[in-house]
Amino acid sequence: MAARTRARKRALELLFEAEQRGVNVGELLEQRIEAPTTQHALPDYTVEIVRGVVSRWGQIEEVLATWSQGWSLERMAAVDRAALRVGTWEILWNDEVPDMVAVSEAVELVQRMSTDESPGFVNGLLARISEVKPTIV
Repeated sequence: MAARTRARKRALELLFEAEQRGVNVGELLEQRIEAPTTQHALPDYTVEIVRGVVSRWGQIEEVLATWSQGWSLERMAAVDRAALRVGTWEILWNDEVPDMVAVSEAVELVQRMSTDESPGFVNGLLARISEVKPTIV
C-alpha cells in the first residue's frame, strides 16, 4: 500500500473513531500525535488531511449536503461520510492531488471498509463535486 493511501486510511479511521466515540476529531488527532496508539507515529499526510478537514468542516458538510441529492449526511454510512470528507477536502483544497486520484482513493477505501453500494455512491458524489468545483471554491 502506497504511503499516501495508508495516510488516507488512517485519516478516515480517525474521523470515523471520533464520530463513533462522540469526541472532537481535532482533539483526538492531537492526542494521537502526542501519544500514538501504535508503534508508528501518524503519517504527516494523515495529520495534514485531518487538520484540513477540521479547518473546512462547515464548508465540507455544506458541500456534501448540497450535492448528495436525497441523502442526508445522517443517512450515509459513517465510513462513507469519513471517506467523503477526506475526498472533498482533497478535491477542493489540496492542489497537490488530482481530483480523479482523490475520487479513486476514496472509492478504494469504501470498497474495503463499507457496504457494497458505497463505492458507487462515493464515486458519483465526489465526481459531481469535482465537476462543480469551480462554483464552490
